[in-house]
Amino acid sequence: MDLHKNKGQVTVVIDLSFSASLDEVKEFILNEQSPFILSQSDENLLKFEWFIDEDSKTATLLEIFADAEGFEVLAGKVMGTPVNLKFRDLFAVEKMTILGEPTESLKETISVMNPTIKKYTGGINQ
Repeated sequence: MDLHKNKGQVTVVIDLSFSASLDEVKEFILNEQSPFILSQSDENLLKFEWFIDEDSKTATLLEIFADAEGFEVLAGKVMGTPVNLKFRDLFAVEKMTILGEPTESLKETISVMNPTIKKYTGGINQ
């Protein structure tokens, strides 16, 4: 374990709400979006995980990238695709938080989502 060593990872936390049926949302996540993201990703995507609160019809999407460039490359591949457009139809982005430092060009691209960006300060990591 390392103390206070920024390894350059970028974590994206997207809090969402949805009005579609739970079955439709799960079908999209399990059979459309996740397989599509897997097909477009490389070793820079470390995690792409969904968490749903069925009662409140809210969800959190967690994405962890090895570095900022990996985040930018994947975003460039998926933005504007039919799967991404369906994501935007099914979910309302309530809040987007980026932990780490995205590239300047990616900051520009995602600025419409009004993300909160928090830079690494310290901690323990592997």
